[in-house]
Order: sequence, then structure tokens, then C-alpha cells
Amino acid sequence: MTTTYTFPTLAPRPALEANTVYLTTGGDLREPANIAGWPTQKAFEQVITDVLAEEGWSVTRAFDVDPEKGHGFVTTQAEGMEVFRHIPKEAPLVVVICTWQYSHHVLPGLRDHEGPVLTVANFAPDWPGLVGLANLNASLTKADIPYSTIWSVDGTDEWFRDGIRSWLRTGKVEHDASHVRALPQLPESEEKRLGVALAKQLKNDKAILGVFDEGCMGMYNAIIDDELLNPMGMYKERLSQSELWAQMLTVPDEEAAAVGQWLRDRGMTFKLGTDDATELTEEQLTWQYKMYIAALRLADDFGLDAIGIQYQQGLKNLSPASDLVEGLLNNVERPEVTSRDGSRVLYEGQALPCFNEVDEGVGVDSLVTNRVFNAMGLDPANTLHDIRWGDEYEGEFVWVYEISGSVPASHLPNGYASAEAWRQDPVFFPKGGATLKGVAKPGINVWSRVFIEDGELHVDMGIADVVALPEEETERRSNLTNPEWPISHVVLRGITRDQFMARHKSNHNLVVYVPDEETALKALTAKAAMFEALGVKVHLCGEVDL
Repeated sequence: MTTTYTFPTLAPRPALEANTVYLTTGGDLREPANIAGWPTQKAFEQVITDVLAEEGWSVTRAFDVDPEKGHGFVTTQAEGMEVFRHIPKEAPLVVVICTWQYSHHVLPGLRDHEGPVLTVANFAPDWPGLVGLANLNASLTKADIPYSTIWSVDGTDEWFRDGIRSWLRTGKVEHDASHVRALPQLPESEEKRLGVALAKQLKNDKAILGVFDEGCMGMYNAIIDDELLNPMGMYKERLSQSELWAQMLTVPDEEAAAVGQWLRDRGMTFKLGTDDATELTEEQLTWQYKMYIAALRLADDFGLDAIGIQYQQGLKNLSPASDLVEGLLNNVERPEVTSRDGSRVLYEGQALPCFNEVDEGVGVDSLVTNRVFNAMGLDPANTLHDIRWGDEYEGEFVWVYEISGSVPASHLPNGYASAEAWRQDPVFFPKGGATLKGVAKPGINVWSRVFIEDGELHVDMGIADVVALPEEETERRSNLTNPEWPISHVVLRGITRDQFMARHKSNHNLVVYVPDEETALKALTAKAAMFEALGVKVHLCGEVDL
């Protein structure tokens, strides 16, 4: 008997033409964001096309603009796979990022692409293209996918054009990384001994990171596998956002109202309206207060040492934003929440480390920071920020750090009295919800970022100055980005704009305040010692000498 098999045939890919670069992009999963950001993306794609044409290269866009959708973004992983079927495997490929993008939309195609890859972003404030670029680069680094990267305001600067020429000629763009060095052997000190002791305690007693669904917003780089977490004594409790919503439904209105009254008693102001679709309403706030209470009770149920709420994608269609909740959790001074039977105050007098957008790199860092700072008698309130944009001010490059409303109040000049609650943008947050808006107080920050490279955990660390800018300059920067979000004016010590962009392996950076220069070095030493004792490879960045 003869058996007949049906063998698959591979669809042919187009032949590679000489001096031709293929162009693609990632995209958001939220269609309103794609539609609104498309004009910016389209304009910068033309900039890239023109620059390449001047070098004698033509550009083929890997897929057409969809007239029904009204944009040319890749919006799902399946679309990304289809796009890459029409790109020659050996083609030079430019990935242009001008808005937020979900990295897993393009990672499947990039994993087995054989030609040189260049990621490019416009250095502009209006859409989070730099945030998207940093995330894609970090995801490519974690996935061990070779790539080069570059950025420009408008494509006219010679530094950018030299980088493009280098990539066309060699397939690479080299960047200055002289600001980065491996952690030297730390001299004996009380801070070193403290860090090592805290690492031993963590490994022995263990800690639990509560993860309410992971992989938020395509941040492949923000997922840390158990095999890397567990040797440090950290374990995930995998929870569902549906349970968070279910617990929110059980919180009485009077308990929620007490949270709101506590915030008002401390001077927080609320920019309220009546149109639920576009303005902040009391009903939205009530649901956020219920989320805050429910999150603490679930943390207590599972013995969590830190917590991460995805929010996007699922909860955004069901509930107001989680950001106000996350800012409250990260602050030592916050509304009291009792156990369900009212017999205990949960995490009394403590900040519960909360890693916004379930960025597990921040989760690890936030937990370490919390333990080091508590042991040193310092305020442990920390937050992540998006590396949103930056601009020169009086001859100094000042970064705009922003995050979606989740900073702890102690990062503001007068705590809650400096905080305002604005509605989240309907483009990203259809159900609204309050931010915790304010301008970060001047002072010294210790910053850090945990990331994955070559299958190992690494951390970059440094010192930054949060500076005060005139009110009109703050307003200009805020209005160019997201005025409803908290903003921090950051100067990174000993690191140029382009050095930081080339090196940083995340869209996020974790910051925490220290009172003075001496404490900054002590805190960095203790953190570095703890990370090293946990098996994390530590890198010092910029002007810092331990």
C-alpha cells in the first residue's frame, strides 16, 4: 500500500535588489494611539527615506498603509509575521519607531532575519518614540538579536548621517560607551557588609513578587524567567487581573471614600469634571480607591513582598487606571487599609514596592532598593520613569522623565499637597482614572536598571541630579509630552545624551532620592554589594566612584 503525504511548500520571498533597504515598524495594540500617532510616524519615515536616498539607497516599505485603519503600523504579532514573509532574509532592515510599540509584534521576524538591522527613532517629545526605541533595543538585547541603533531630531545632523553611512557600509553603528565600567572590588565598609547581609537574608528567607499578568504592552525585556529570579531568593506569585477586579467589587463604597478623604485632608487636589469620556469623575476615583484596597488585601493574602499590575491590556477596558494606586503603594505615608475583618492594618508604616506595568526588572530593583533603604533608615519610596525625551537648557542637557501618574508623593516638594489628579488621556485610557501629577523636587537621585543580556542579569547604576527649571520651561516640556503626568527634570552625571541612549537597556529607569552626596555613595555601595552578592553583574555609569 502506498501512502501519499502532503508536503508543505514555503512561500517564496522577494529577491533582494541592490542598494535597497527594507523599512518596517512596530505598533501599538491600541488603535486610537496608532491613528493619532500615524502622522508623526509617516513624516519621520520620509526623513529616513530621504537620507538613505542621498546616500544612493532606495527604500522599500515592507507593507502598505491600511486605508481602512488609517495608519501603517504593525498591530499584532500575526501581522508582524506576515510582514516579514515579504522581506528578503538577507536585506538591510530599518525599523523606524516614532510612537510606543509592542516589541513582540516584530520580534518573531527579527529573530531569524539574517541581514543587518538598524533601529531608528525621532528624538522628539510629542509621541513616546524614544520610549518605544529603548524598549525594542532592550528586547533585542535580551533575545540576543544583533542590531544597531541611532536617533535624530530631523535627520540633518552630521552625527546621525555618519551613523547611517557606517551602517550602510559595515552593517554596524558604533557608539561611545566609555561612561560604563564594571564594578570594581569594593573596599570593606559597613555599606558593603550591609548589602551582603541583605542578600544572604533574601536568599535564605526568600521573597515573593506578585505578578498580575505579565508581558504588559509588549515589553518582552520586562519578563524575567524563574531560572534567573529564583537563585536570588525571588519567586513569582502569578495572579490574574480578573481576581483583582473581583476583589474590587467587594470593597464597600465607604472604605473607598475614606481613601479619597485621606488624600484631600493632606492637600491633594483633583481636576474634576462631569464628562466621563474625557474628564476625571468621582466615580473613576472611587474605582481607583477600591483597586488600592483590593491590591493590598491580595498582597496580604499571598504574602507578597512586591506587586506588579499590568493594567494594559485587559483592565483598561474594564476599570480606571492603576497608576494612582501604584504611586500610593510605593509611598510610606499612604491611606491605611485593614484586613477584611478589620483586625489588622496591612503593611503598616511601610511602602509596598510596586513595579508599574509589571516591569519585572523594576520589580527586582524596587525590592532590593526597598530593603537597602529601609536598613539604612532612608525613605525607600522609589519609582520607575519613562525615558521620555530631553533638551538643552542653558548649555546642559536635561532629560524629561515621566511616568503615567504613578510616582510616590514623597518625590514632590510638599508631598500630597504638591500633587494634582488629572484624568488620563482617553487615547490610552478609555476608562479614565486619576494620575498623581506634580513636578519632582530638586535633589539627588540614585538611579538603576536591571536587564538581561547574554542570558544573565545585569544592572547599570549611577547618580543623577533632579534640577529645578523655571515654571515656563517646565510647562513647555510638560505640554510637549503628556501634561497630565508627573515630570522630573534629570541631569545624568557624566553621561551624554547619546551615550545614555546607546547603552540603556530599557524604556524605564528606577530612581530614588537620597539626602546628600555622602549618602548617595553609601546607598550605591550597599545596593551594588547586594546585587553582586545576589549574582547580578553590576556596572557603574558616569561620574560615580565607589
